[in-house]
Amino acid sequence: MTTNTLNDIEIIKAPTSKIDSVDFQNLAFGNVFTDHMLVCDYKDGQWEKPVIKPYAPFLMDPSAKVFHYGQAIFEGMKAYKDVNDDIWLFRPDQNFERFNKSAVRMAMPEVPEFVFMEGLKELIRLEKDWVQKGLGNSLYLRPFMIATGTGVIAAPSQEYRFMIILSPAKSYYSGEVKVIIAEHFSRAANGGIGAAKAAGNYSAQFYPTKLANEKGYQQIIWTDDATHTKLEEAGTMNVFFRINDTLFTAPTSERILDGITRKSVIDLVNKENIALEVRTVLVDELVEAAKNGSLKEIFGAGTAAVINPIVGFSYKDEYYELPKLEKPMALKIKQKLTNIQNKLEEDVFGWTVKI
Repeated sequence: MTTNTLNDIEIIKAPTSKIDSVDFQNLAFGNVFTDHMLVCDYKDGQWEKPVIKPYAPFLMDPSAKVFHYGQAIFEGMKAYKDVNDDIWLFRPDQNFERFNKSAVRMAMPEVPEFVFMEGLKELIRLEKDWVQKGLGNSLYLRPFMIATGTGVIAAPSQEYRFMIILSPAKSYYSGEVKVIIAEHFSRAANGGIGAAKAAGNYSAQFYPTKLANEKGYQQIIWTDDATHTKLEEAGTMNVFFRINDTLFTAPTSERILDGITRKSVIDLVNKENIALEVRTVLVDELVEAAKNGSLKEIFGAGTAAVINPIVGFSYKDEYYELPKLEKPMALKIKQKLTNIQNKLEEDVFGWTVKI
């Protein structure tokens, strides 16, 4: 068995840094990138040596499979800097595991753990100054893989490129979020690729989300493809519903992404002895709860926003406003989770990994 070492990662440092030109107080999410990126190519049935090099565009053949057949997957992660200037990752093993599950589903090669985990850590060490201290600050991490093999025959590529790019981020806040419950469009279908972090899942959401935006709503709560009676995800996030003092969320499936923030919320609320049911939630249940006043909160859970409260929803052209609570459960959960991520309270779950 071959054991990789950090000597197996080539590092080419950028001659200068652009960090001094960045306004860290006014960052638009995902628009600014650090000085370096990691690149590792898959050719002739094996992975080549990973290289960390200056962030830059690269050339691709017009017939690359990613352009024609959409073989592309990604992950979203964050790194945090604590008060002692130590840098921490949050549950990176879960991202690595899910990344390779996505790869298998998309007929792409699995990325070796050394390339993913050690490559990520070494890249962050090089870019440590880009990780800003303070609650709400983080470094967003985007590992992804694309098919680079050439030819327009409809078949899996024989060559791939795995990359990691990094983007400094502020606390994600998008204002009040109102949603439409989907009656026609679906995020994913049984037997499809909804459980994979495949790029095509997200592009397919853009058009129905655009229609929702035109009506004054920010996102969609997706329903199942067969009956449109089962509540599934909110925008690009997993979704939770609070009816009275019980939280509800849909079980994962071929249609629903196994979100890492979702899993963390479930573990947190179980530890806090908050009532939780992981089961199918019907649209009719939600509407009835909104009408009788038992629906207290809806919130999305995902990497970018962590927890994103929803203030109201529309279904069959009728709008239901949620109550404005003095101490919402969503805020309590978000504070607990972000405190753990930022090492402001004890991580009893062992989720955080030091760089």
